[in-house]
Amino acid sequence: MHKSTKIKIAIFVLLVGMACTFTAVVTDHWAVLSPRVDKVNETCEAAHFGLWRLCKKQIFMGVDNFVEGRGCGPMSRAEAGNCTYFGHFTPGQESEIFEYKTQKEYNISAAAISIFCLGFIILGCLCLVGSCTGKGKGRDYLLKPAGMFFAFAGLCMFVSLEVMRQSVKRMIESEDTIWIEYYYSWSFACACSGFVILFLTGIALLLLSMPHMPRNPWETCMDAEPDQVE
Repeated sequence: MHKSTKIKIAIFVLLVGMACTFTAVVTDHWAVLSPRVDKVNETCEAAHFGLWRLCKKQIFMGVDNFVEGRGCGPMSRAEAGNCTYFGHFTPGQESEIFEYKTQKEYNISAAAISIFCLGFIILGCLCLVGSCTGKGKGRDYLLKPAGMFFAFAGLCMFVSLEVMRQSVKRMIESEDTIWIEYYYSWSFACACSGFVILFLTGIALLLLSMPHMPRNPWETCMDAEPDQVE
């Protein structure tokens, strides 16, 4: 397969990774939290949240979906709920137990790191645009920083995922919260996909932009002419 074809495939895969990452950052379904439910035919309040907002929804626990001592759910039965931005992003509003008892620094860190991830993605896109409009060696040269920026973006998303995972773990283990059960939802899956795609494809793009290996024993990597991308 020609080198230019490989690079085009890598760029297409990167577009998929960027779409997954942006979807994860702007949506609120990273994790779903459920309180304990002890009585049948009552309404309980479950929550799902992302990097920026917490959404609480009412769920009626009928006989068909009630298990004594278990959590509230499933979320598919939830009625329309209300979403609020976290207290540390909207100062002046009264904070609920979720905001000040569940390690605010975790949520702030995860959100901040995700912004760094988006910044690296933007820088990588600028390098790709420059590569597509450039000519000759300059075109090849811009692919190297593009690959590095996308790989860094993937690493930032991985750190954000781990910080969010630790945040959820602390929420469930804390005696100050009502949550007893949790599961990660589709936004978290998008973030995981974005991390894998951005990191691996960024490394692949970096390798594709490197000079070819010597064809002769006496030829060094520095002497070899770089393959031009057409």
